[in-house]
Amino acid sequence: MTEIIAELTAALPAGAVVTDPDVLAAHTRDHADLCDAGTPLALIRPRDTNQVSIVVALASAHGVPVVPQGARTGLAGAANAVDGCILLSMAAMNQILEIDPVNRLAVVQPGVVNADVTKAVAEHGLRYMPDPGSYESSTIGGNVATNAGGMCCVKYGVTGEYVLGLEVVLADGRVMRCGRRTAKGVAGYDLTRLFVGSEGTLGVITEITLRLQPAPKPALSLAAVFESTTAAGAAVTAITAAGCVPSLLELIDNVHLRAIEALAPQGLPTEAAALLLAASDTGVPEDLATIARLCEEAGATEVFQATDAQEADALLTSRRLAYHAMEKLGAVIVDDIAVPRSRLAEALDGVAAVAERTGAHVGVIAHAGDGNLHPNIVVDRDDAASVERGRQAFEEILAMALEMGGTSTGEHGVGLLKRDWLEKELDGVNYSVQQSVKAAFDPAGILNPGKVLGAR
Repeated sequence: MTEIIAELTAALPAGAVVTDPDVLAAHTRDHADLCDAGTPLALIRPRDTNQVSIVVALASAHGVPVVPQGARTGLAGAANAVDGCILLSMAAMNQILEIDPVNRLAVVQPGVVNADVTKAVAEHGLRYMPDPGSYESSTIGGNVATNAGGMCCVKYGVTGEYVLGLEVVLADGRVMRCGRRTAKGVAGYDLTRLFVGSEGTLGVITEITLRLQPAPKPALSLAAVFESTTAAGAAVTAITAAGCVPSLLELIDNVHLRAIEALAPQGLPTEAAALLLAASDTGVPEDLATIARLCEEAGATEVFQATDAQEADALLTSRRLAYHAMEKLGAVIVDDIAVPRSRLAEALDGVAAVAERTGAHVGVIAHAGDGNLHPNIVVDRDDAASVERGRQAFEEILAMALEMGGTSTGEHGVGLLKRDWLEKELDGVNYSVQQSVKAAFDPAGILNPGKVLGAR
């Protein structure tokens, strides 16, 4: 191990190789509570693709695992260290290399923060649409590696739909480009989509070409108050069935309303069973009025329409605080199931039933328009019984999602947290093919081993 450290130190700029135990300890995990993390050998901070290539080539030659990291805002343990690994932090590769308004694209390094892309392209009247809840801190590289979602997915889709091309360092250190800069292109296998969502297990992404689109009109927003999550779920079903296309459709349950209000008081209806946030960016006021009417018909006791951008932003801010508010209550096991939209209300009732049956403290926020639920399970790390109740609730919620024809992860990725559930979700042939893909790209198994498919 001392040999590879010496070779890396000699090959890279001063300060790029870090072995200080305190620094390593601070970089061993992402935000996934209760996921295991190992002890890394070193932390490397490259600044360009060539340096990444050098690191991976040396790691390959010595058989040392490589765990790529971004801002470590992930919630599935995908960026957690494994014993004896090199942590490859892409945070210093944070340049926006190009913005092309004519072709509506941007070329960025993986360490660029999502919100910084949004700000930069706004000057050209453009928008990069994916907006995960951590958009002010998560990096584009991490978003691509997990195929991150966000609150606008109900209308605009997930990260993968905005990735045109990639530069990737393969497991032996070779550098490959895939994808395109054109609006259309179908030459060869779509390797770009293969790397999107691969969580660092197939290659290290060093450059991303993003698709942009004209900035939408300012959104009009509303908040609908419900006395039951079932009624809120029924409203979502009615909105979808009516052909409405909201730019945002989010659900916050009572557990989260109370937690958010405790963290940042703003007058939220803490007595409500659920709050449904909706927005429309068509510029047609009647579109939001239709959504309001459907909420009322589904049983909303009150519907508040934001009168200006400041009120609309306040509503969205409350939603973005949900996870951090729950963190104040204890360790949070974040679930990330998605079910068919038609079964959203049933899934909400199912989560409540699991919480009652297990005695776990569970709250739900949801990208309701996508059928993507985040049951957040709060446990006391120092209480083994509390942790066991949380784990039981987690497992039962995942089983329920699969029984409904859903998925174990809608946007956070598999990582360590859902690794065992991936094999349960996929049929045997599918799982075997995925193992073969991993073996083809990473025959020695050094790239983020133990994540997604597990160690080989």
